[in-house]
Amino acid sequence: MFTFWQSFLALFVAIDFFGIFPIFLAFTHDLEPGSRRRVAQQSILTATGVGLVFLFTGRLVLDFLGVTVPDFQVAGGILLVVLSISDLLQSEKSRRRPSGPLGVVPLGIPLIAGPAVITTLIVLRDLYGVAPVLGAFLVNLALLYLLLAISDKLYRWIGTGGSLALSKIMILLLSAFGVMFIREGITAFLKM
Repeated sequence: MFTFWQSFLALFVAIDFFGIFPIFLAFTHDLEPGSRRRVAQQSILTATGVGLVFLFTGRLVLDFLGVTVPDFQVAGGILLVVLSISDLLQSEKSRRRPSGPLGVVPLGIPLIAGPAVITTLIVLRDLYGVAPVLGAFLVNLALLYLLLAISDKLYRWIGTGGSLALSKIMILLLSAFGVMFIREGITAFLKM
């Protein structure tokens, strides 16, 4: 049971509930509640799939391809910065949703199942084995889904103006997360 709680806490920090929720709200503020819940489901399913792949095969895949965790950090960071800049510079009239499903990119990947979660899953599996890490990962994702599923209630509470202001602030913070991922990836490259 101790290994479950160790894994749960490490993944809770890596997933960053409190960072993801406002970003989710920023990306989905103009969607109907049903559509917002579908995006939440899609992002959790995407993160689950990616997490499971890396939990079971991560070390093998990374070693085989010669890809490092810092590679993920830099690539994910660049993606977040590009999406943020695009969103900040577009007017509300010209704004378009990403061509792909919003729950897949950027919410499912790299925000929920990003470099921190992928790295944490691989390291925890090496430390504690598959079962406790798998259980902790799934419980974290279930809790995150519950938080995202009630976002429409919280949206009604803060209102349209508050949501628009929050969305711009969160998009700016998303860009900062992207820069942080790039910085951490480059720092890790320099230490190699």
